[in-house]
Amino acid sequence: MLLLLARLALASPFLFSGITKALDFAGATGEVRALTGLDPASPLAAPLAALVIAVQLGGSALLLAKGRAVWLGAALLAAFTLAATLVAHDFWNKPEGAALRDATTFLEHMGLIAGLGLAALIAGRKP
Repeated sequence: MLLLLARLALASPFLFSGITKALDFAGATGEVRALTGLDPASPLAAPLAALVIAVQLGGSALLLAKGRAVWLGAALLAAFTLAATLVAHDFWNKPEGAALRDATTFLEHMGLIAGLGLAALIAGRKP
């Protein structure tokens, strides 16, 4: 039960983000445009926003499942977090004030990736 609660805590930011994005798809599409620099007329923003929602919710569901699904969910969410963090929190390209804030967020996300890695390792071990 404790491991399930720990996986739920790891999944919670992705569940929250995926649900809020699904409930405000226009906002999610705008966020994708803003973070990726896509042109407002680009037709790619909506499919990318849908993919983000699918990864966040699907990865969370797998993380909360049992067996090999946990490993797959953790891997999906870790890869997503790494990609999103490199795009959204590139502190090395930011001015001094924003750089510190983004560096802190970047490192927090690296900790989340480490937690997902630990969840995958624990789920993959033999009882």
